[in-house]
Amino acid sequence: MDHELPPSVPADVDDAPGPAVPVEAGQEHPDNTDAAPGDAAPSSELARAASDYRRAAKSLENLLLGGERTLKRREVAQGLGLSLFSARKLWRALGMPNFTDDDLAFTTEDLEHLRLMPGLVRDGVLTEDAALSVTRAIGQMTDRMVVWQVEALVEDMVATQGISDAEARVRLVEELPNLIEPLEEMLVYSWRRQLSAGVQRLAVRAKEGLEASEEGRTGREDDAPLPLARAVGFADLVSYTSLSRRMNEKTLARLVQTFENTCAEVISVGGGRLVKTVGDEVLYIAETPTAGAEIALALSREIAADERLPEGRVAMVWGRVLSRLGDIYGPTVNLAARLTAIAAPGQVLVDELTAGVLGSDARFVLSPLAAQNVRGFGEVRPVALSRGEGTGIVLD
Repeated sequence: MDHELPPSVPADVDDAPGPAVPVEAGQEHPDNTDAAPGDAAPSSELARAASDYRRAAKSLENLLLGGERTLKRREVAQGLGLSLFSARKLWRALGMPNFTDDDLAFTTEDLEHLRLMPGLVRDGVLTEDAALSVTRAIGQMTDRMVVWQVEALVEDMVATQGISDAEARVRLVEELPNLIEPLEEMLVYSWRRQLSAGVQRLAVRAKEGLEASEEGRTGREDDAPLPLARAVGFADLVSYTSLSRRMNEKTLARLVQTFENTCAEVISVGGGRLVKTVGDEVLYIAETPTAGAEIALALSREIAADERLPEGRVAMVWGRVLSRLGDIYGPTVNLAARLTAIAAPGQVLVDELTAGVLGSDARFVLSPLAAQNVRGFGEVRPVALSRGEGTGIVLD
């Protein structure tokens, strides 16, 4: 694992000198040993700090990788029984950078773990394409997860210890060894729980959902050939772009974090799945139209109730989708996105087909609106969704 060094710390941990200290015109060089307290630290102190950081980073790398990097890429490919071309496909799927023939890039523990996927292909359990796709999912998801965790830890250290962002990143390298084991254990536990839920959601209940999706449909809809019936919903924040231009970094970060945390909680409690977040927008799915509608109403309510957030708008469509690469695709997704874009602040919209499915449920009030020309779909008659009987999703 490569570690990004904080500003002012040389990237070459073996040969680089200590970090240079900028000298303004008219000042003496900071090597001056008579520097008064409060002046810039002597370069020898900075060099020691850089050296301490490099040692800590090297120790952390050895701990994470299981030892020193002693193997070159051709040695690893040979140990895997793969051509260099096939081996490169494997570690690129994991998100590793390019290595040259001369780089000592791998450890013996790397070699042991990298044998797993080729072994499944040789045993006929997976095709090569499936193995690479599964590996790519692991690489991309863990990459995002690691960045998220590091930023959360740095932010917490800045807030609680009164240090700068750069200082927190250096200090985190020293503290991470105590966190590796619990983080790893929680990762494996969460993966097992998510896999169990995914099997139920994507396989066991798939037939039930498809049968339920027949209501109000002729079979000639654009999404008819797609394999999964799902409620697809979007929520976004009104005027986010203009607001973000006026915010400083910390305020914007808090806004985005508040929005994402609120949406994630509502979707989870409502039994849905958060597919992805992109700045001011979240995409979710649910297994039934009623679950999708309850989540949509709860999202609108919770966003409106939080004074830290601007107004939100939400849309939900019940239809069929294709699930690939951890994302979902198809006309249902596109229509939900288009309806979100035309929704008024604080409004929840559905399409006519979805309204027809929800129409007999007293929990929902459906109010047809004037037809609008929606890009890619022509004339669409949106329907406003609001709360009928009951309280809906209740957050603890």
